[in-house]
Amino acid sequence: MGSIIIVGAGQAGASLAAKLRSLGHAGPVTLIGEEPVAPYQRPPLSKAYLSGEAGLYRLFLRSASFWNEHDIALRVGVRVESIDPDKKTVTLESEEILAYDQLALTTGSRPRILPAALGGQLKNVFAVRTLAHIDAMAANFRKGARALIVGGGYIGLEAAAVAAKLGLDVTVIEAAPRILQRVAAPETSDYFRRLHAGHKVTIVEGIGLTRLLGEREVTGALLSDGREIEADLAIVGIGIEPDVRLAAGAGLTVDNGICTDEFGRTSDPAIWAAGDCASFPHLGRRIRLESVGNAIDQAEHVAENMMGGGKSYQAKPWFWSDQYETKLQIAGLNTGYDRVVSRVGPDEALSIWYYAGSRLLAVDAMNDARAYMVGKRLIEQNRSPDQADVVDLGIDLKSLLK
Repeated sequence: MGSIIIVGAGQAGASLAAKLRSLGHAGPVTLIGEEPVAPYQRPPLSKAYLSGEAGLYRLFLRSASFWNEHDIALRVGVRVESIDPDKKTVTLESEEILAYDQLALTTGSRPRILPAALGGQLKNVFAVRTLAHIDAMAANFRKGARALIVGGGYIGLEAAAVAAKLGLDVTVIEAAPRILQRVAAPETSDYFRRLHAGHKVTIVEGIGLTRLLGEREVTGALLSDGREIEADLAIVGIGIEPDVRLAAGAGLTVDNGICTDEFGRTSDPAIWAAGDCASFPHLGRRIRLESVGNAIDQAEHVAENMMGGGKSYQAKPWFWSDQYETKLQIAGLNTGYDRVVSRVGPDEALSIWYYAGSRLLAVDAMNDARAYMVGKRLIEQNRSPDQADVVDLGIDLKSLLK
């Protein structure tokens, strides 16, 4: 089976390495990560870790002894500079050259940053992606500080929720007409707008950022409508991009991520990809999923196929977001929806059901685990309940599965 190198020590890379060993791969496995820490969970960074509710030890995906016990060579704080597909080697920043028989790219994604011309280089301007980002940010989370959140997506809103709970004065600005516009229906946006307003977060929609203000450190922001907002720190949550640097440099096919076939193989037969960085076929189109669930599932499928499994990857998209005491659970993909129906439950529970014609595509469930569970199973079974039955509170949702 030969030597396997995995570049990218996040959720996908760690899952792939562990799966290879559990499947019986006996050859060398090397897992290389650019960050100087062992593989850890990213979702809690902007939630429990930033708020101080979860310590660093709770973030690690595996115990410190796991890697040695499973004979996985974990190399952290190491940057891979290039790949030579012809020679089947990777070159590290130190100029060390490693040979592989098979290579897996689990390089994940990188946050979009503000350019220097817009103030992105100022002190106390933060991204939300890595442990280092959050550690630097947390030191500025003091009660009464003015926090400006640039971007009204889930990452920005999660950071806003933590900041508000810790007593900061929080303003969110979103250039689109509404928060969550790219990813959710107006009904879901309305729910979270009300939720944040109830925690005294100011949300400014339909107004862009002209530039951040300050000489050395951020002091505020100039908005596209001419107004100025004072700020002691700014958090930039304007999306992420797949990390395709190595793949593009190696001549692999790239299109909104590293292109793979249904098995996870790239345009080079000895190189595979999984996780946030991978673009793959799904229901007649090519998609890329940014979620923990996909990172784990896809990486484990790739591990099987690296060992000759020949198994097509069938994605089962699901996502979540925690804000204040609200848990949002999302099943499916709402791309192409033309209508939604809402089901109101007890105790602030709400679910939004997305349809394309009569076909159920996705469900957003806010504090409604039952709606999420039922919706997820229906979508996976390619079943679509009548919309009138979904909104009828006299009908038990579980009965839709029968």
